[in-house]
Amino acid sequence: MKVYLIRHGETDYNKQRKLQGQCDIELNEYGRELARVTAEALKEVPFDVAYTSPLKRAKETAQIIIGDRTVPVIEEARIQEISFGEYEGLCCQGENFNIPDKSFRNFFDAPEKYNIPPKGESFERIIERTGQFWRELVSMEDYEDKTILISTHGCALKAILANINPVQIEQFWGTGVHKNCAVTTVEVTKQGAKVIEEGKILYYGK
Repeated sequence: MKVYLIRHGETDYNKQRKLQGQCDIELNEYGRELARVTAEALKEVPFDVAYTSPLKRAKETAQIIIGDRTVPVIEEARIQEISFGEYEGLCCQGENFNIPDKSFRNFFDAPEKYNIPPKGESFERIIERTGQFWRELVSMEDYEDKTILISTHGCALKAILANINPVQIEQFWGTGVHKNCAVTTVEVTKQGAKVIEEGKILYYGK
């Protein structure tokens, strides 16, 4: 099994540094362009099936990547983004920062110290639910020789990777959040899963 994981294209919330979480924000035009260029780079990849978060930005990214190929696209709630609860839609960076918890940047800079927002979700929880999905996927014998696309989100994608190569919460982000439409490739064999390439950008100059 070969798996291509992609973070969705840019949205206006990304551009404005607003917390999206599970807000259903669509791609902006630049985000669609990033997806189109990435799709061109992946046009020879023989995808057999695509899994996508049910949120618009991930679904549209998956649809653009697949293009006119006849590939089933399956919505999977367990790979939607982490919930920021009552903080969704607030600005997390710069002079417009308006999150009540002034230590919110720990989410990115010191995740082991992150305070879960009211009605929000923990790192442990998103690792758990994405892990449930990942283990189900790689155990499917029918997919043993298949090529699979997973269209998801920045934190959810890192959570999937944390199930492949377990890390302590303080190391959750590794080299950082993947850029929009960055592609990560994983090879799955009977010996286990191996990350071949992480966070590759296929739209240089855009």
